[in-house]
Amino acid sequence: MNAELLRASDTDSRSVFSIRFPEFGQIDIRPFDVADDPRFLNDWVAREYADFWGLQGADLEAVRQEYRRLLAPEHYQIFVGMQAAQPVFVLESYDPHQDLIASYYEPRIGDRGIHVIVAPPPPVPRRNFTWFMFRSILDFVFLDTEVQRVLVEPDVRNKKMFTICQRVGFELGQVVELPHKTAQLAFVNRERHEELARSSEIKARTIMNRIDTTVSPHQAVAHLTPERWSRANRQLIKKAICEFSHERLLRPREVEPADPKGFSLYELTAPDVSPTSDFAPRTEGRSEDASLTYRFRAKRLPLEHLAIDENSIQCPTDERPDAVEFVKRFRKPLGITDAFLPLYLEEILSTLQGSAYKAAKGNPAARALAGADFQSIEQAMTEGHPCFVANNGRIGFDSGDYRSYAPEAGNSFNLMWLAAHRRRAVYAGVDELGYEVLIAQELDAASRERFESTLRARELDPDDYLYMPIHPWQWFNKLASVFAAEIAGGDLVCMGYGADHYLAQQAVRTLFNVSNPEKRYVKSALSILNMGFMRGLPLYYLGTAPTMARWLEGLLYSDPYIEETGFRMLSEIASISYVNPHFKEFGPHNDYNKMLASLWRESPLSVMQNGQQAMTMAALLHIDDEGQALVSEIIRASGLSDAEWLGRYLDAYLSPLLHCFYRYDLVFMPHGENIVMVLQDHVPVRALLKDITEEAAILSRDIELPEELKRMFMEVPESMKLLSIFIDVFDDFFRPLSEVLEVRNGFSAERFWSCVAACVRRYQERFPELASKFDRYDLFVPEFELSCLNRLQIANHRQMIDLDEPVGKLQLAGPIENPLARYRAI
Repeated sequence: MNAELLRASDTDSRSVFSIRFPEFGQIDIRPFDVADDPRFLNDWVAREYADFWGLQGADLEAVRQEYRRLLAPEHYQIFVGMQAAQPVFVLESYDPHQDLIASYYEPRIGDRGIHVIVAPPPPVPRRNFTWFMFRSILDFVFLDTEVQRVLVEPDVRNKKMFTICQRVGFELGQVVELPHKTAQLAFVNRERHEELARSSEIKARTIMNRIDTTVSPHQAVAHLTPERWSRANRQLIKKAICEFSHERLLRPREVEPADPKGFSLYELTAPDVSPTSDFAPRTEGRSEDASLTYRFRAKRLPLEHLAIDENSIQCPTDERPDAVEFVKRFRKPLGITDAFLPLYLEEILSTLQGSAYKAAKGNPAARALAGADFQSIEQAMTEGHPCFVANNGRIGFDSGDYRSYAPEAGNSFNLMWLAAHRRRAVYAGVDELGYEVLIAQELDAASRERFESTLRARELDPDDYLYMPIHPWQWFNKLASVFAAEIAGGDLVCMGYGADHYLAQQAVRTLFNVSNPEKRYVKSALSILNMGFMRGLPLYYLGTAPTMARWLEGLLYSDPYIEETGFRMLSEIASISYVNPHFKEFGPHNDYNKMLASLWRESPLSVMQNGQQAMTMAALLHIDDEGQALVSEIIRASGLSDAEWLGRYLDAYLSPLLHCFYRYDLVFMPHGENIVMVLQDHVPVRALLKDITEEAAILSRDIELPEELKRMFMEVPESMKLLSIFIDVFDDFFRPLSEVLEVRNGFSAERFWSCVAACVRRYQERFPELASKFDRYDLFVPEFELSCLNRLQIANHRQMIDLDEPVGKLQLAGPIENPLARYRAI
């Protein structure tokens, strides 16, 4: 990124500024020619992508007149960026003190405002084209030593503009209602720009390597190329074969013995297979029906897991990989009903297009991610849930919503705020966090004053209302219509956008505050269908979330072993819920009674020490675009051996979960997205658990629960209690992690499970007084019941489990061999 400022003799004679980027070329900036330049500009502004410029439909003379008007004030200047003798952007530069915008924010001495329109995309796309344009613009503007801060004010709908602005260093400010648009203010000061300009190439690429986003019709599908689509389909077919075979819905046949590396040739033929309790035995020869046969090479690992060589997959009759056709061909053995199949296929297609988008986005390589910050890693994840095949449905998002709110899009956004009348709204918080205290911490003084003024202007008393944040999608797509009566009656009042900016996490409705990272997560109801649930938030759980948080903290944080492991819950310490009176009678779990609620949860950064790194545990399964594993790069950077690193990871993650189970009969849902791993020098040192309110459970009546937390007790058969470890940890996470380490690191699955067994032994030796419970709930039993996630989703795509009786709908597929059984002490 070593840009070079050029001498006047090296540039166009009209240029007032020139810069050369070694990997991109030279950019010259010259004054705008009001006689000639409107010719190309008239073409630009007429195009679909320039809708926000406000000149669509204008003829050439109208464009000339507009630019004569703009240039009339002395403080307003217009320039053209040139590359290879072609215009590539138009820059308008103005003094905010002398502009309408001064009425909507407080200008500082040294502020300079800019408007930018970039040329239409070239026929052959150029990597990071827009980034280089903006980098040269900022270098040029800051060449004026009096300029200390640059302001932009794009239309709030113009995701492309303020996304690229963020990537070149702008920090988002407030959203303001201008006469002609709702604008998103953003600022970058001289120090920040110079700091980013000095950044290393890796850091710069981390900022740059994300696709520009837009909601124009053509760009909405720009990522859907034949190559990306084929790759996404091949990857999903690999996963479908692996997971549906693991759940004993499909029966791959081993038709050739294993090679020296342990890989055998398998065939899978539709539709003449049925569920089985094991892989079919090896048979000689090939299937007679080649038109319906898939062939692939795979290595069989513990827990009936097939590590499939993706490139070896041969589809019937040499057709292109087609995951939709795969599901349709195997619909009978999968047990997908005609009524369910179309929606399931929609979720498959949504998952595929998401994979294509992630491939087009150009994430940092695994080696760069190994040292990246929390949110860079969060945005770079590509796989989704490791077990669900249809894991990225997000039914309800359109293509613009996807680019605005999906975690992989990397776009920050403002939450909207409502004032909810206390006659309907319910606040719950820990004792020391009353509503007024929370709001003073979460909303800045200017926003609170603005909200109060809004209410008073409507002759409403602010003391009668609670302020609550909501996801923008929820407002426009659900609340504005379903809650129309509440809005019309004044029980709900829209306050507009808040000042802070948030990034969606892998759990798409969980939002991280990037304006103030140590502030709390906000989890907001989001009525999209994703992986078997409509993602609402019920008052039934939220009302007792703070009580549960403090009770669990009192139970665990006084335990010396929990303190030693560093394990901590990211407690859910406050919530606001609003139940629509039209739907209240239909019960707490009805989707319409979960549409308007928000939850505040501790931020992982608030409990971390300097120099520590946070990442979602799901990142340990991440494979980059070049096939390199992130966990491999983390282990390499740690300087530890695979076994040493794995031991440290297990001590931080598995050991506290064992202690919660054996000491307190307490279980969680500790899958990869629900755990934030904290690393020091690339070595795991502690696990932080989230999503506790709906998922923590006590399995024994011997544990005394407060009256308001009686719902935490879960009646579970003795034989199924350990499934919280066997399924949620061993099968759903360790199984795919062991494949990554075997295939990418050459660290065998047998060695992996021996490390898990050693961790269990270390824990058991530490607490001999729990020996009777170790015998009663034996982690070394020969086998356990296989509980299946995809079977759950296929059986009920709208609500996989009964929240009042979670065990009742489990889909069990019979006993499966326990990989720890061989390590039982003699």
